[in-house]
Parts: sequence; C-alpha cells; structure tokens
Amino acid sequence: MLLVAVVAVRLSSRSGLPSLLLYLGIGIAMGQDGIGNVAFDNAELTQVIGYGALVVILAEGGLGTKWKEIRPALPAATVLATLGVAVSVGITAAAAHYLVGLEWRQALLIGAVVSSTDAAAVFSVLRKVPLPSRVTGTLEAESGFNDAPVVILVVAFSTTGPVDSWYVLIGTIALELAIGTGIGLAVGLLGAYGLRRVALPASGLYPIAVMAIAVTAYAAGALAHGSGFLAVYLASMVLGNAKLPHQPANRGFAEGLGWIAQIGMFVLLGLLVTPHELLRDFWPAVAIGLVLTAVARPVSVLLSLTPFRIPWQEQALMSWAGLRGAVPIILATIPMVSGIEGSRKVFNIVFVLVVVYTLVQGPTLPWLAKALRLGDGEGAKDLGVESAPLERLRGHLLSVSIPERSRMHGVEVAELRLPPGAAVTLVVRDGASFVPSPTTVLRRGDELLVVATDPVRDAAEQRLRAVGRGGKLAGWLGTGG
Repeated sequence: MLLVAVVAVRLSSRSGLPSLLLYLGIGIAMGQDGIGNVAFDNAELTQVIGYGALVVILAEGGLGTKWKEIRPALPAATVLATLGVAVSVGITAAAAHYLVGLEWRQALLIGAVVSSTDAAAVFSVLRKVPLPSRVTGTLEAESGFNDAPVVILVVAFSTTGPVDSWYVLIGTIALELAIGTGIGLAVGLLGAYGLRRVALPASGLYPIAVMAIAVTAYAAGALAHGSGFLAVYLASMVLGNAKLPHQPANRGFAEGLGWIAQIGMFVLLGLLVTPHELLRDFWPAVAIGLVLTAVARPVSVLLSLTPFRIPWQEQALMSWAGLRGAVPIILATIPMVSGIEGSRKVFNIVFVLVVVYTLVQGPTLPWLAKALRLGDGEGAKDLGVESAPLERLRGHLLSVSIPERSRMHGVEVAELRLPPGAAVTLVVRDGASFVPSPTTVLRRGDELLVVATDPVRDAAEQRLRAVGRGGKLAGWLGTGG
C-alpha cells in the first residue's frame, strides 16, 4: 500500500489532483465492494486514528509555516476561522434542510462538518502555486485555526439531548480557543528554548524531539479542555520559526510522517465507505456542495475579509481555495460514533461532496490564480539556512544555500558585512570547494559554510537573509532579515 501510494503521489503531481483522492481510491478498491473485499465498518477506530493523523498533519503544516508570511494575515485568518465558519454553517445547513429535506440536526451537522477547510489539502496544493504571501498566509492560518470551532460544533450537534444555546456554544468556542492558544504558544516556546540550549548526541534525535513537543502540545491542550488542534499547530509554528539546530532535517522528518499519516488516514476512510450506498446520496451531496462552494464560502469570505480591505481578486481566489479533504470526513464519523439518527446518510453526503468538489477545485486553482493575475514568482527567494551546534566551541556552523533569484548573487563576501565573530569559511560551487577571500563574488547555487559564535549566531543569520532579499545595500535601504 505504501509503495502504491508513493507512486500515486507522482501521478497526482502530474495531473494536479490532490493526492487524497488517489488514497481514497486505494481504500475503496481494497474495501468490500472492491478487489480487496475487506469488510471494515469501525467508525470509532477510524475517528481515533484520524485524530492522531490530523495531529501529525497539523504539526507538519505548522513547522513549514513562515511567521513573516502568516503574521500580517493573522487577524483576517482568525475572523475567517470564526465568523466565516458561522456564516458557512448557517447557509449550508439551510440549503441541506430546504433543498434536500434533511431534518435540522442532520442539516446542522453537515453544515458544521463541511465548513472546515482541510489542512493537508490546503498545505499540499497551495505550496505548489506561487501566490502572494497574504493569500497563502491567510489560507494556511485559517486551515490551522478553523478545526477547533468546527469540532466543538460537531460534538455539540452530535449529542443525543437538546443542543445547547448559541450563547453557550460561542462561549465554549472562545474559551477552548483561548486555552489552546495559551498552551500551544507556551509549549512551543519552552520546547524551542530547551532544544536550542541542549546539544543532543545525535542529529537524528532533534526531529524526534520536535515531533514529541508538538504532540505534547496537543495532549496538554486536550487535557486542559482546550483546543488541542490549535495548540499543536501554534506550537509547531513556533518551533518551525525558532531557528533550531538541523531545521531542514526536522521539517523533512515531519513531512515524511505527514505523508504516512495522510496515506493511512485516507485509505482507512476509503475502507469505511460503502460505495454502493453512495449512489442514492450523490445528488443531495452535489446540491449541498454547490451551495457551499458558490454561495456559503464566497459570502463568508466577503463578510470576513472586506473590513481588512483585501482586494476582490484575492477574495475570489480564497473563496475557491477553501479545499475540503479528510478533516470533514473524519468529523462526519463523530455522529456515527454517537449513534445519531441518519448519521450514515450524513457521512455518505460528506464523502461524495468532498470527492466531487476536490476534483473540481484542486486542478483549477492554478488556472484561476493566473486568470486573476495573482502570482508571486518574481520575488527574491529566501535562503536555505541549516544550523548545527558546535558545543565545545560554543558556536554554530551555518550551511547556507543561495537559490535562484536570490539577490545575494553578485555580492562579494566582504559586502555581506557579517557581525564580528562570524565568517564565511568555505564555498562549494559546481561540485568544488574553496576558501573564499573578501573579494570572492557569490553566485546562484553556491553553498556557504558560515561559522558564528553563540552570541552573534542570530545576528549573522538575520544579516544573511537580509542580503538574500535586498542585496548588498540591505539594511541601508530598510530590508530586514
């Protein structure tokens, strides 16, 4: 299964389809209506494994989120993940009730379940499309934030008794978000502080420690009756931007775990579904999905983002980029586990909706971005910097990669103006290495080894990144690191 799934990633990258569809297809093919003939109907196990996989996926997404891109988008993303979710739930639930004829509890469940954008789908698709940082930052932050209120709503609507008042739900959501935010930031900051000051005996231990800290954030948030999903995302984002030792290795390890989590989660969801039951719920799912995509999502984006004066082109793209994936399908198992009447129908509708509209939205997103003239492919690319601690020397060895379109191209070593205590000790160019002189001109594709003492390590990296963005005049022209 893993080998087939890896090949499927290659196929999805060429076709533009999110890989989740191929993974779901593998699960369906192995299921009771497929060639595998595996009978599986354990919704509770699927929910538990899905939650665990989602923790890993959110951790991987947080580690890869750049604070400089997401910081300006935080207010807009927060409103979109709260007010936007409420608007989307209301419109979608009304469509499910009046157009399809579902009773209000089932309609509210569907509205809540499909109002959450999927972190795995958003991260995997957006990072292949060169978009303005405000767009990607808003969408990535929204996908990390909106799981928390949606989970609370789905659990509330899945209770067998009467649903709590809206005031109680709003208060519960606000409290859980506050607890999750506090714990996530605290765990992330403490974890980063510890990892930067403890030299582990093997580089392979750092990625394990980073993922363990991220999972600890989820556990602490959940035990404190807060949002564990928000806690793990924020803690991972802090760790990903904390300039930890062996940061590329940390992200690579998390990315590998994220792929395994996606594969296992989607295949299991494919096993859980019964294909012959989907036919009778196909058209209701299409109708509800059409309202969600064409009405609920655009209205929620319009109401949430207009106060921030975001241009209509960016709002249009963010309306279309509200990708659904495994998260809505996993959340649809909550009413099944709770024994809510009609929960199987809710699950089938959500499953069909996710598959159909992912097929429509995923491949067309790059085309829409081009049609709206939204792209960010001409800007200077940031440097790749990896740090390894030199414990006995109380220093750090920075490995710097100069990418294409970096403005460090053509800069002499002396023009880097590194702080005292930092120096470029080696340059690797075209497979050959040499010790540079102060007049050595740096080129695209060069690999630099920079040694910096502990007190100036951060200042050295900040200066390198500033030159990468602003060239030799960075600092004088206001380009920061």
